[in-house]
Amino acid sequence: MSDNKPILMWFRRDLRLSDHAALTAACDSGRPVIPVFIHDDLSEGLKAAPKWRLGLGVVHLAERLEEKASRLILRRDHDAQAALNALIGETGAGAVYWSRLYDPDSVARDSRIKQNLKERGIEARSFGGHLMFEPWTVETGQGDFYKVFTPFWNNVKGRDVDAPLSTPARIPAPDNWPGGDALADWRMGAAMQRGADVLRPFARLGEDAAQARLGAFMAQIVADYDESRDIPGTDGTSNLSENLSLGEISPHQCWHAGLRAREEGKRGAETFMKELVWREFAYHLMHHTPRILTDNWRVDWDAFPWQEDARAAEVWAWKKGRTGIPFVDAAMRELYVTGRMHNRGRMIVASYLTKHLMTHWRIGMDWFEDCLIDWDPASNAMGWQWSAGSGPDATPYFRVFNPETQIDKFDRDRSYVSRWIAEGRANPHDDALKFFDAMPRHWGLSPDDDYPAPIVSAADGRARALQAYESRDF
Repeated sequence: MSDNKPILMWFRRDLRLSDHAALTAACDSGRPVIPVFIHDDLSEGLKAAPKWRLGLGVVHLAERLEEKASRLILRRDHDAQAALNALIGETGAGAVYWSRLYDPDSVARDSRIKQNLKERGIEARSFGGHLMFEPWTVETGQGDFYKVFTPFWNNVKGRDVDAPLSTPARIPAPDNWPGGDALADWRMGAAMQRGADVLRPFARLGEDAAQARLGAFMAQIVADYDESRDIPGTDGTSNLSENLSLGEISPHQCWHAGLRAREEGKRGAETFMKELVWREFAYHLMHHTPRILTDNWRVDWDAFPWQEDARAAEVWAWKKGRTGIPFVDAAMRELYVTGRMHNRGRMIVASYLTKHLMTHWRIGMDWFEDCLIDWDPASNAMGWQWSAGSGPDATPYFRVFNPETQIDKFDRDRSYVSRWIAEGRANPHDDALKFFDAMPRHWGLSPDDDYPAPIVSAADGRARALQAYESRDF
């Protein structure tokens, strides 16, 4: 193999230049580096908000590369292997580098591609970076994987986490660049329709924005994070899930910032670090038990009589933020306007759907996958199964969040509810009105509508859920 053959740097959910092991290795080789993004069937299969947000992230990555006198080559092919083969033929590349992904479909694709490349004499190297701890490196004393978070945390909290890598000073360019597609031709935001214009101001795109978020959080919020993270009406979280999901910032960068904050005596820092490890735990579970993405993790829930009609009137009321339960409805509208939802809201709306409405968690998980700009396959699945009671380390089946007492505890002044619900208010918040701009017109809703009575009250829903649970043998 000639030392001068280019390296194809295949970007996927690692849309950054700093702390990028694959990119750093490619640049350190001294060989020409050709950054590539391939829109294959896996990215095409993303639902509306995640696909739109991915497209915006790709634009920002391309701009960052141009600042380094490089460029991002875009290719569309239903089969990523075919696209890579074409690029190898056009450029004479002798290697393909990429950052590992861990969902079953990506693992199957990448394993097939790596084998094919190696059989053809093409160097194929995958690198870490999306996680701090590779899932197969964290084991119990018996050599098994962890099923409960606390011992998982205790295993990893004292481990050394690699220090973040610097941005390469230079990305060696090839003598000749291959042609590429125009991103606009891919229409990655088509399914968003008019909602894209509403969501866009709430998105924080790219590596620079992610680093600014991290810096502001560490400077202004992390000290009080233990309490502030539960108050949806305040800016009390990092909001970094959007950027972590696409690799616009690395967990290593976040972890080391947390370590510095802890050393400075900021008491919320370790709680933030635990939240980073919750993300790792979700990937640990997805790696070892990929059924968590599709089936009840606890098989004893398979016979539970979930309501599984995604078109049911109660489900649609939940999706539209018209359940008559203010905390639930505010959170669902925040989701539709911003593409994100406060974590306390996620627990409340998931508990209400799966317990008060007795609806299968997959219906909620699928709706979040359609609406979240911070969608992450492992975290989304684990969160829903945790809330439903069917997952590992899940909330006990008998724990049914009461959305009325929860609002009294976490939104005492109703600032969160008033920000997101317009009906019945003389001067609705601008963000509450944006919901009616983002929603499909065929929903036929207006801020002048009366606010609905509860479709299922907190007390009735709890009683119905407990009766169903008690009839099962868990």
